[in-house]
Amino acid sequence: MAGASVHAEGVRRACPARFNMAAYTVGEPSARWPDREALVVVDGDMPDLARETWTFAQADEAVRRAASALRAAGAGPGVRVLIRLADGPEFPVAFFGAIAAGAIAMPLSAQLSVPELEAIARDARPALALLAGDAPAFDRAGAVRLDPAALGAAEPGEYADTASDDPAFLVYTSGSTGRPRGVLHAQRSVWGRRAMRDGWQDFGPGDRVMHTGAFNWTYTLGAGLSDPWSAGATALLNAGSRAPEVWPRLAMRWKPTVLASVPGMYRRILKYGQGLEEAFASLRHGLTAGEKLGADVHDDWFAATGRPLLESLGMSEISTYVSSSPARQAGPAYAGWPQPGRRVAVLGEDGTPVASGDEGVLAVDARDPGLMLGYWRGEGVAPDLPLTGEWFVTGDRAIMEADGRIAYRGRQDDLVNAGGYRVAPEEVEAVLLDHPCVSEVAVAAHEPKPGVTLVGAWIVAAGPLDAAALTAHCAERLADYKRPRAFFAVDTLPRSANGKLRRRALVAGMTA
Repeated sequence: MAGASVHAEGVRRACPARFNMAAYTVGEPSARWPDREALVVVDGDMPDLARETWTFAQADEAVRRAASALRAAGAGPGVRVLIRLADGPEFPVAFFGAIAAGAIAMPLSAQLSVPELEAIARDARPALALLAGDAPAFDRAGAVRLDPAALGAAEPGEYADTASDDPAFLVYTSGSTGRPRGVLHAQRSVWGRRAMRDGWQDFGPGDRVMHTGAFNWTYTLGAGLSDPWSAGATALLNAGSRAPEVWPRLAMRWKPTVLASVPGMYRRILKYGQGLEEAFASLRHGLTAGEKLGADVHDDWFAATGRPLLESLGMSEISTYVSSSPARQAGPAYAGWPQPGRRVAVLGEDGTPVASGDEGVLAVDARDPGLMLGYWRGEGVAPDLPLTGEWFVTGDRAIMEADGRIAYRGRQDDLVNAGGYRVAPEEVEAVLLDHPCVSEVAVAAHEPKPGVTLVGAWIVAAGPLDAAALTAHCAERLADYKRPRAFFAVDTLPRSANGKLRRRALVAGMTA
């Protein structure tokens, strides 16, 4: 389609019909590089010491033991296995063990509050739960709680003979309706991630990859674990403090060749870290995703370390699909190009591609192997995949140049992108409305300075506005990344003629 904003990079090789994500990510590297380091668990509180070191052969055996133990407990096709564990080897063993058993792994954040966890449990109805410490049991949802230590007691089993379209894992993300939605991914999802290796990460067998996020996050599970392992690279896991000043000390000792994080953390490392050029001398490049990379962070990081930051654009439903790479860097004005094997378009309101250089909404070919199976709708109900013709529409607004470079222009909906997490305003508003001092509320993105996005709350108060009390109220009901960091008292909230809340008008008023 000449002159229209449709771009494809390279040739996509089809995923094998019989395919298991765990066998591909853990089993195959073990067969090729059994004695190579797969996982080094380090500690931000004691940077010089390694807690544990696992070879690929040891990881493979642990995953297959976990699969046997989970099968004995009832795991199998369609069975959801909830995983809420600390950041240690137990997390990837449980995650890949459930997938190796042919079940559906459900990684959940340790930040989620009890009400949030219970809502997810009611929606997903997991049969089994692996929980750390005093995490609440899911008795009311019918889940059987298992001791994570029991996963290592069984004899190693075999990887399940699954189809590439069989479900592998279920993650929950903030939806535009205000209720977290379950995103169901297929076994083939990790095959779809091969495009990232060529178009963004450039991982190889000699790499040592350090990610600053927690394992429950799909960004960390992918770029920090699944992708390095499938390439034969070593994953460096920090199971201790994640304070910004810790990462240079860890890098100095453990020599990562690739660092993966979000722009906000890179900004904080620049502010609080010491001796960055020497500390990150082993790096080839840094990866950044989750939120827009500001030109200041891009330039300041290069000035401090001499290493580039490679930006990417994506979402939980498909992971990243547009990015820069070591061989082709778009610069901070652009998110990058469609990754090799991806077919991406910018669509207008009528669902057809706009002209190059015109703004529209980003869309990805619905045949992309990395695309989710659909949104979870409960046991016995087939997940649905929202499509516009041949395209999955992402909700991100963008401009595509004639050469395929893509400039990000923000969200089409009201989702707040703060710290790499997408937060639904309606979910936060519902919690705030339960507080007696709140009469009306609107939640939107608040940018106290360029490149920094926080969750803000504009409140019509029923009495004196007590920010401390509201913060404590939210802490009991919302994960940390969803909580407002700024509260603003207003007399009225902007609404359309039909009464719909106009959140963007609040943000525009703050910057006017």
